[in-house]
Amino acid sequence: MVACVAGRTPNSDNTLAMNAPYNFSPGPAMLPPEVIEQVKNDLPEWKWKGVGQGASIMEVSHRGKAFEALIAEAEQDLRDLLAIPSNYRVLFMQGGAWGQFAMVPMNLLRAGDTADYLVSGGWSKSASEEAQKFGSVNVLASSEWVGYTQVPDETTWLRSANPSYTYLCSNETVYGNEIHALPPTTRSPLIVDASSHFLSRPMDVSACGLIYAGAQKNVGPAGVTMVIVRDDLLDRAPTAIPTVFHYQHMAATKSLFNTPPVFSIYVTALTLKWIKSQGGLAEMERRAIVRSTMLYDAIDASKVFTAPVARADRSRMNVVFDSGKEETDAAFVKFCEARGLMSLKGHRVRGGMRASIYNAMPIAGVEALVAAMREFEANL
Repeated sequence: MVACVAGRTPNSDNTLAMNAPYNFSPGPAMLPPEVIEQVKNDLPEWKWKGVGQGASIMEVSHRGKAFEALIAEAEQDLRDLLAIPSNYRVLFMQGGAWGQFAMVPMNLLRAGDTADYLVSGGWSKSASEEAQKFGSVNVLASSEWVGYTQVPDETTWLRSANPSYTYLCSNETVYGNEIHALPPTTRSPLIVDASSHFLSRPMDVSACGLIYAGAQKNVGPAGVTMVIVRDDLLDRAPTAIPTVFHYQHMAATKSLFNTPPVFSIYVTALTLKWIKSQGGLAEMERRAIVRSTMLYDAIDASKVFTAPVARADRSRMNVVFDSGKEETDAAFVKFCEARGLMSLKGHRVRGGMRASIYNAMPIAGVEALVAAMREFEANL
């Protein structure tokens, strides 16, 4: 049974729904209330399996047996959720997605070869530009010419003859597009930046050579980046790259080569347990569809707001929309803030609004946003 906490009540999803404010931040994003309550309890002294550790969770050693057990259990929970095959390693790394923009080519771009990059938004464009520091990059296709309002169709991709890998970002937070199905015809290892939809839906790990994701969207606080990499790719990295960026070395040391982001991993471990307790990734996907459908339907029915992304490519995690007028958008963001609907201002490069509705967002939060949209429109 889920215990209630002050100001929060169980909602129709059997999760704790918060009264306003609702946090629509794209990241760091809201966490499940149950997880926050557990963190609060562990701040004075962390208890692992009921045994006090004599220190706060922020103070425990990453070399202690309790933390080693926690990180191992977190890995197993992640493996269970994604059905990760045994020939893949799970790494807990630092540096966020920007770190992986460099680490992927450092480890996987073979000397003299080319890497293929699909550019469907600002993050994949940045990743392709970062990779150029380490070798040759071929842009398969780009939708920049239409403001990233769609994902380039696979029939338009211009592939290299024998690329080291094929790279894509499966959800672009700034522009609000999502690749809902991985391409079936990649002829090289598929590398996926899944940061902003990670664990919001099932993924076929075996179709990928490597998947990475920062925790701060759906899984935990900023600070830890999860990397899932196939065994055969570990041998590609040249020995000259820094040890802390070397996938093979981090795998060999079970992500404990240097001090990891202990607190971030701990909160991520709690969130993985929460996802499992809620019904796993099938349930997370069901909720994501309900939330995003409700919001897109309201936008499509509006006479003020529009959602620019092609319907087939709309993100379930980051819903971008606008009125076409900067002053109206600014007024709406202020209107929402007064009602406890926070962090709706769009990214600075795009403007408008962006509602990030990750795993921890209750349906009540989306209902409140839809109600605010209708009230705002009625008062114009």
